[in-house]
Amino acid sequence: MGETAFPVSARAQATRFSSVAAVVAAAERLRAQGVDVIDLGAGEPDFATPEHIKAAAKRALDENFTKYTAASGILALREAICARAAEDFGARYDPAQCTVTVGGKQVIFNAVLALINPGDEVLLEQPCWVSFPEIVNFAEGRLVPVATEETDFHLTAEAVRRAITPRSKLLILNSPSNPTGRVIAPAEFSKIVEVAVEAGLWVISDECYVQLVYPPGAPFSAAALPEELRARTLIAGSLSKTYAMTGWRVGFALGPREWVGEVIKIQSQSTSNVTSIAQKAAVAALTGPQQAVGEMLAEYRRRRDYLVPALNEIPGIVCGEPEGAFYAFPDVRGLTRACGFENSKQLADALLNDYGVVLTAGSAFGGEGFLRLSYATSLGALEEGVARIRRMHLDRTS
Repeated sequence: MGETAFPVSARAQATRFSSVAAVVAAAERLRAQGVDVIDLGAGEPDFATPEHIKAAAKRALDENFTKYTAASGILALREAICARAAEDFGARYDPAQCTVTVGGKQVIFNAVLALINPGDEVLLEQPCWVSFPEIVNFAEGRLVPVATEETDFHLTAEAVRRAITPRSKLLILNSPSNPTGRVIAPAEFSKIVEVAVEAGLWVISDECYVQLVYPPGAPFSAAALPEELRARTLIAGSLSKTYAMTGWRVGFALGPREWVGEVIKIQSQSTSNVTSIAQKAAVAALTGPQQAVGEMLAEYRRRRDYLVPALNEIPGIVCGEPEGAFYAFPDVRGLTRACGFENSKQLADALLNDYGVVLTAGSAFGGEGFLRLSYATSLGALEEGVARIRRMHLDRTS
């Protein structure tokens, strides 16, 4: 009997594999072949998880804290999340307004599914994180991109106002931004949410990188907004970047009880609870010493301060200075043309296959003509990566 073709659902056919995950997989294949790879593609801190957080996980194992928990997470962790929001941003949330999720991505996925019906419009700045459009498509919503290139990738309240239509239902914000590293100033952030709420929209604020803001800027959260704006705003948070805990998969939602309740309901039928051991580690992260956060931020700033000028010295590259996160998003249209490529994907592929430099084409984020480079890696790796990009330019233009 012959093999039967698998009948892929329409929803699965419409979902694209993550371009960032594809780059990571390609890098792994090259490493397995013995290629010396410089990885500027991963959106992942290269620091170890702080010792006191790991110690809490070990204690949880020793104490046999290895059973199911409530789908919403243990009370101690939800209280710690609320307490951190209060300490950092003066916000008052109670544990009923909080749930723990398998990373920040699950908050967004569940929150969108809980709100969006087929045909509902979702406003999203462009360029944006690769998963936002795919989640909206999965929910059968209609994506409305809000272009930001003309404002140097800073989203504005006026741009949001112009994009709203009678079918608009949700606005997704991400500050600091992946991929651009841009930070929305607090006053503008408040105006943006005001515009959305006045038009009857709901808001998701993705705050995965909220603590990674470079001086003279400072962290700002939707948690600091007035109550009337927070009543329609859900925060998607994560411990991954702040505490170098990407593999622990701990995220959280803070927001209106009804919306959070629907997020929990969907989670109860999908992943259930976050790993019990990781939850204990997360309590230690949020309630313990915060010194490591500042140390990591200072190192990211040192790397940024090397990378941006170094990229700007390469002919055909123009790179603005990111205000947060750990990504540079240079304009490489001049380099692309000079090297004989048609688009940023061809440029990125050549850097990967011919020079062993892993990075992501801007087109993956809706920013054709740009590249995303992560500087969550050593200064030595950044120097070698820049040298290889410069070498490609020389090889193809001399």
